[in-house]
Formats: sequence, structure tokens, C-alpha cells
Amino acid sequence: MELKPITGVLVNYYFVCKRKLWLFANYLNMEYTSDAVLMGKLIDEISFKREKKHILIDNIINIDFMGIKGYINETKKSDKMEKADVWQVKYYLYYLKIKGLKFKAILHYPKLKKKEIIELTEMDEENMKNILEDIEKIITQPRPPSVNKTKICKKCSYYELCFV
Repeated sequence: MELKPITGVLVNYYFVCKRKLWLFANYLNMEYTSDAVLMGKLIDEISFKREKKHILIDNIINIDFMGIKGYINETKKSDKMEKADVWQVKYYLYYLKIKGLKFKAILHYPKLKKKEIIELTEMDEENMKNILEDIEKIITQPRPPSVNKTKICKKCSYYELCFV
């Protein structure tokens, strides 16, 4: 099996649900059925209209927009998955640092009128190495991890693959 590049979405899903991570990484994409994903795309579309959006780097990371010099920007629908959002952005910063580019980030929640400055620390870099190794282990398993039911499952686009 060819190893799929680790994207920001995979890092995000690592913190949301390991099973969802495996399913998505193994080409079982249910996101197109999700109203929440559709709403997120709509918020992305109507927010920061003047910015050049979706800067794809190496077909691996997709930065929402650049904005202020020295900052990358990520826009999210809500802060319910804030830890996952922060680590996705830290992955972008880590990836760019490996390429010799030093940035900070701004994580935007337009509906909440909230934003957060994100920086990559040395400890984050060490944690990221472990996270990426763990993601590789998970997505290369022959079967998905077992279901771990949480309060967010009912709104997940993968719900039927886990509970029906």
C-alpha cells in the first residue's frame, strides 16, 4: 500500500476521531454528505472575500489565506473542535518550518467573532513528530480502529459507517 501524504485534515481528524481518520485516509469520504461541512465551506467562501484563498503547497497543506505578513490564516465554522483546529494549524506551521519558512498563524472563527494567534513551540515540534508517527500507524492498519462513541458522533458524516 502506498503511503498517503499526511494533510492538515488528517491531523485534524487525529484529534477528533481515530476511526474517522482511518476511514478518510483510506478513501472512504463521507464529507460530501455533511451539512456541517457544507456550512463550513460557505463560511469560508463568504469570509475574507478580498484575500487570495486556498494556497495549496506540495498538494499536502492547504492554507486558507495569507493576510498579514508573517501569518498564515485558517478559518473554521465553530470552536467545538478547537484542539483539533489548533493542531491542524500547528501542522501547517511545522510543515512550512521544515521547508525553511517561519510563520505564525491566526485561527479565525467568524461566526463567533473570535480569533486566536497560534505559534509553534519546540515542544509542539516534538509532539508533532509523535503525532505524525501515530497517524501513519493508524492509517496503515488493515482495519479501522474500533468505534469510540462520543457526543459528537451523531453529527458526524461517518455516523452510518460506525453505527448503522
